[in-house]
Amino acid sequence: MRPSFNLARLSGKGHCWAFTFLMLLNVDSASAQTKKDTTIILISDISIQLEAAQALNDLYDFKFEQAERQIRWFKQKYAWHPLPYFMLGLSEWWKIMPNTKETKYDDRFLAYMDSATMVAENLYKKHPEYKVEASFFLAASHGFKGRLYSDEERKNWRKAAVQGKIALGYLEECRGKEYLSPELQFGDALYNYFSVWVPENYPALKPVLWFFRKGDKQLGLKQLREVSYNAFYTRTEAMVWYMRIMNNYENDQPKAYQVAEYLYQTYPNNPYFHRYYARMLYSRGMYPELEKQSKRILDLIDSAKFGYEATSGRYAAFFLGQMYDFQRKWEEAKKYYLLSIKYAEQIEATESGYYLYSLIALGEINERQGNKTEAKKYFTLVKKKAKRKDEAYKDAKRRLKKIDSKD
Repeated sequence: MRPSFNLARLSGKGHCWAFTFLMLLNVDSASAQTKKDTTIILISDISIQLEAAQALNDLYDFKFEQAERQIRWFKQKYAWHPLPYFMLGLSEWWKIMPNTKETKYDDRFLAYMDSATMVAENLYKKHPEYKVEASFFLAASHGFKGRLYSDEERKNWRKAAVQGKIALGYLEECRGKEYLSPELQFGDALYNYFSVWVPENYPALKPVLWFFRKGDKQLGLKQLREVSYNAFYTRTEAMVWYMRIMNNYENDQPKAYQVAEYLYQTYPNNPYFHRYYARMLYSRGMYPELEKQSKRILDLIDSAKFGYEATSGRYAAFFLGQMYDFQRKWEEAKKYYLLSIKYAEQIEATESGYYLYSLIALGEINERQGNKTEAKKYFTLVKKKAKRKDEAYKDAKRRLKKIDSKD
């Protein structure tokens, strides 16, 4: 039997990023050129990929010092190219990923993306043979900046829109050039999917999309799979998006689980992948492995391992609370629900589902144990913290009414 709470609701995350990212990645498809193409794509060079491989592996495995040391050596050799600057920016991006509330890496991330932009602009203007590749990095750099600005913790929509508009212009330069490199297909994949998903889920935005080409969700998913199999630099990013889409929107947990398991096994030190793997174990009711991984996450937080902090703790503790609750181990369940609440309060996530449903669960357990006063305390706190339209608010109100009717 699977846990009863809905993870998408628990996360408390909106989907503003989906529309913003859609705007950032408006890439069209065209047939491959038949005439001889003199375009140079350095990112398709196998020897360059071999040089960059270890740095990328270390980056995604959260060995940032090693990764950045290699990338700086890479930069000495290819200072004229945007790739090393972009990789340094990507390194800062992944320091942000475990907890997007953390803003101390923002300035360095933006500075590296600005450097990538400056170098790419020089390449774009002075070396026509590299124009497509320069456009790819210009679009990617502006796109990542827009993605940061559109994050729910930053909500700088004006800057996000400006970056998106610039990215769109450069992405036009990549149209129909996917045959040069599988990397160039990544943006088209996301556009194809979200240009359909957005109006399906936000009908009010349909008029905004009238002037955009019609996408194809299934084609977008197919392209994401192809990028995750065949690309080098965008491979892991494509896998992350595919995993999230399969889990959050397509309700295909087996496929999402496969990717989550692969990413965690490949990059075992990445707290974001570790957390997502635990999330999939929870969703699929795989309790023995869930218990092992959730406790490991909490141990790594206690040992102050980089990237393991309150956000991951809130997840892991809640999963354990749910597991022990289902197993009727009430005292263990209460222990971990309280821990989940503690972590949520540390990051000021008291409107999130993990926080609210931990309170409801504690109220339920106390009610079962005959502690009506304690139960009412938790249900009342839910009413205080939740918005009136939230299911958690309605549930707590209903439960309080039920307790009062028995008194």
